[in-house]
Amino acid sequence: MDSRPLLALALIAALAPGAALASGPEKKKGGGLTFIQLNTLTSTVIRPDGRRGVLTVETGIDVPDEKLRAKAEMLVPRLRAAYVQSLQIYASGMNPNSAPNADQLAIQLQRETDRVMGQKGAKLLLGTMLMN
Repeated sequence: MDSRPLLALALIAALAPGAALASGPEKKKGGGLTFIQLNTLTSTVIRPDGRRGVLTVETGIDVPDEKLRAKAEMLVPRLRAAYVQSLQIYASGMNPNSAPNADQLAIQLQRETDRVMGQKGAKLLLGTMLMN
């Protein structure tokens, strides 16, 4: 059996990732090159019927400055922990009959972003907020 077709397929497979790199940097999923997407945040809430529910919030941060973005990428675990704690405090004080206030939550999470980063320059972005 002729092994040249298999060798050609192996060569194509080996070169395929390099071809993608040669075309230039890829845009990150979920935003531009300055965007850092974080895992979804969740917290327990009390629903109007008295049962427990879940508040889910998608977040990310936009950091245009390259040095500050490198710092932010290293601090993602600390940022996420601060966001979760802030979200839990916010959710525990929510009225069961009201929807979450995105403006108030954004202010609190931006304050946490600035505190953890130690400076301003990283802008918090809120995505989808769901409560079930």
